[in-house]
Amino acid sequence: MDDDSVGALVLSDQERALIARRSRVGLFRALAAQAFTGMLVVLVAWGIAGKDAGVSALIGAAAYFVPNALFALRLLLGYFGPKRPGSLAFFWGEFLKLLVVAGVVVLVAWQWGGWLSWLAFLLGLLGVMKGYVVLLALRRLP
Repeated sequence: MDDDSVGALVLSDQERALIARRSRVGLFRALAAQAFTGMLVVLVAWGIAGKDAGVSALIGAAAYFVPNALFALRLLLGYFGPKRPGSLAFFWGEFLKLLVVAGVVVLVAWQWGGWLSWLAFLLGLLGVMKGYVVLLALRRLP
């Protein structure tokens, strides 16, 4: 197939605005679902294993949620600028986010490894990471 037979995709301004709006709504929904699952894990850990487990789960949830929220904010701010964020910016941002999360996990282990409930910490971390499952269950993916 040669390049001449494939036409460029041309979107109207209204179609671009709709795609951008769905992207923004999707980011907010994903963050809300992650916050929900993170807090659910924190409350369950606190209720089952006590205060230290609840705090450990909160630290684990925050270790992923905060860098992820900052990354989402960066993507949202890019939509309002003159130049939209490209795929390379997304992948570098995702790489940096994961690097920060790994650094926070190491820092937490170094600073609070003695009293931290590792199971609760990891469940808090995973609860936020898998927050989109709530969106899947509610059929609210953008």
